[in-house]
Amino acid sequence: MSAHKINIAEIRKDYQLAALDEATAGDDPLIFFGKWLAEAEAAQISEVNAMTLATVDAFSKPHARIVLLKGLDDQGFVFYTNYSSAKGAELDSHPFAALVFFWKELERQVRVEGAIIRASDAESDQYFNSRPEGSRLGAWASPQSQVIPTRDVLDDNYKKYQAKFDGTSIPRPEHWGGYKLIPASIEFWQGRSNRMHDRIAFKRTKVSVWEKNRLAP
Repeated sequence: MSAHKINIAEIRKDYQLAALDEATAGDDPLIFFGKWLAEAEAAQISEVNAMTLATVDAFSKPHARIVLLKGLDDQGFVFYTNYSSAKGAELDSHPFAALVFFWKELERQVRVEGAIIRASDAESDQYFNSRPEGSRLGAWASPQSQVIPTRDVLDDNYKKYQAKFDGTSIPRPEHWGGYKLIPASIEFWQGRSNRMHDRIAFKRTKVSVWEKNRLAP
């Protein structure tokens, strides 16, 4: 550490940008999430679709990492990864997860929890084919989450698949595709002054029915 020590306990910010009430949140949290996402994009927030994905492994140990939201429909939230990765194994053995979006420039956070299903092959193919060529080759080249001795393993694999698919279309690997989180609960958090934040929480009671409540901060 440097000679100048940061007093972490003294780091604080008073949130004053906006408020959130039950009427503004509406009755459908997926529609309201889409509205907040559009506002975050309009605010030119970098990596606006970045979200924390939390999973649980076979020993009930939690794991979290940042992934990118790549689809949103009336069912839920879609992201893509290597099915053989650590998170893929965790999602396959415990098909439930949590997401967190944090848009600090708007002083907003969204928490989502629910069940996980795999996206259809057609959805995965469509998204895979929309990716840049380098990203498609990377899906083939990287044995995600596996221990590798050196960076050369990745570089050599990339060159191998680059040569293999030279002049041809790059198919989606069977080990790569999408997951969809079907939300059971969605909470919207708007920062307020003096830590008296607004929290509006939705809980699914039926397929298309949501119960809405305000939570204390």
